[in-house]
Amino acid sequence: MTQELLAVTIDGRTVRVPKGTTIIEAAKQAGLIIPHYCYHPSLPSPGVCRMCLVEVEKAPKLMPACVTTVAEGQVVKVHSPQAERARESVLEFLLINHPLDCPICDQAGECELQNYVFQEGRAGTRYADYAKRFNPVEDFGPDVLYVANRCILCTRCVRFMDDVAQTPVLNVSERGDRAYIGIMEDQLLDHPWSGNVVDLCPVGSLISKDFLHKARAWDLDKTASICPGCSQGCNITIDTRDDVVTRLRPRPNLDVNRHFICDHGRLDYRWMNRGDRVEAPLVRRDGATQATDWDTAIHRLVELTAASGPVVVLASGRASLESLGLVQRLLAHREVTAAVQLPQGDEAALGSIAGLALRSERAPNGAGARMTGYTAGWDTAVARAGAAALTVLLDVSLTDSEVASIQGSGAVVALATLDDPRLTFAALTLPVSTMVEENGTYLNRDHRAQRYLQAKPAPGMARPAWWVAADAWAAGGRDRTSLSSAAEALVSLGRDFPTLAGVTVAELGFSGRVLDGAAAGSAR
Repeated sequence: MTQELLAVTIDGRTVRVPKGTTIIEAAKQAGLIIPHYCYHPSLPSPGVCRMCLVEVEKAPKLMPACVTTVAEGQVVKVHSPQAERARESVLEFLLINHPLDCPICDQAGECELQNYVFQEGRAGTRYADYAKRFNPVEDFGPDVLYVANRCILCTRCVRFMDDVAQTPVLNVSERGDRAYIGIMEDQLLDHPWSGNVVDLCPVGSLISKDFLHKARAWDLDKTASICPGCSQGCNITIDTRDDVVTRLRPRPNLDVNRHFICDHGRLDYRWMNRGDRVEAPLVRRDGATQATDWDTAIHRLVELTAASGPVVVLASGRASLESLGLVQRLLAHREVTAAVQLPQGDEAALGSIAGLALRSERAPNGAGARMTGYTAGWDTAVARAGAAALTVLLDVSLTDSEVASIQGSGAVVALATLDDPRLTFAALTLPVSTMVEENGTYLNRDHRAQRYLQAKPAPGMARPAWWVAADAWAAGGRDRTSLSSAAEALVSLGRDFPTLAGVTVAELGFSGRVLDGAAAGSAR
């Protein structure tokens, strides 16, 4: 059914939006951000902060834009003198007891109170002669500290735990100028999704212990990516400082994770900074392992893959769609048993949001692996590796017993990120990049193909696994050309896997799309 569209004019710009749209959302369509604190698009709107007051023609008073819906022909003035004076008064009120501790606050540089005071606040205070209220810092749970002095009582955290997580452990305690965010007695803020209250807080009142005093916002490089923690495929932003990953934060995608990520995914980044990496190609000849250049390594890989006999491929569930597909292409002339490593864990749903959960399959690309032919059982593939002519390891983490099983293989090729002293018997060890060091694509549990971007350089001579496979494939036959980018690799897979035909990086954009013929879920 076609939605009814209404015309509304906001600061002289006319837009047409669906009936029932709030003024604050309509303003975004007109290219305007109305200042706000309590409002958040994924939470119920209480209209308590009074920061989003705007002038609406024919209305007797200023209206809160977060709860006022548009009407046909409505004229709204965001920056009228009356509206600006009202917002200036709200900011002055909020600053009466707010500590001026921006130099030591983790939110400095991305604080909405800072931004709006600079944009619309008074140049000075009229309360310099009055002492500010003081409350001690409280420990709310495993990763959250509450700094009551900075709190502006927007109640986003309370509403998230009440209405979204459906675990009402937070509340507004006391009243008036003594009010603060309280936590239920004998309870902790330890819900599997509780870290989102830090992202929701518009000031530095709720802070992450993990990120405490690690970096300033202006020191961080921000990169769009996909959470590697499970098959949900939540969209995230990777923040790096001096090529070190410092934190992961949710990136909005209404069809996957709305504005949230779970604590498991949020804190699962330390492996991205490991220093025990393979940094150069290693070839084993005459019982000794030696570092070599990429040309020699690729030549040796062509020799090993051109031979006859059965092949076993053991791949990581974090490997990209491009890497998985091109390894299959490289080995297409052989009898291949391919399996993917998919760790399992407990599932943790996010209360009121259907289709959003920390999934039991703790790998981001299990669906992509299955689509590209990695369908054998893991234990079966490991057992066959001992008798295989060639075993290819694609960034997998093996147990001691699994390492012992593959030692019987005719030859072992390890495309590895980490230096594993147990694999010194490998005929060829090739340094490959992790997902945070390359561009690539994941396919989530709903068969939504989504891009992730390189956030930091790969160490040493490491290259993406798709590049290694593509170069070896091109060198192994006539009239073959190699691939120069992940975008080209994705397009080229369309001829091997019909589901990927016509899929391009430009089409996927930053929100991805569900591949044709695949059932889709939703986090709406």
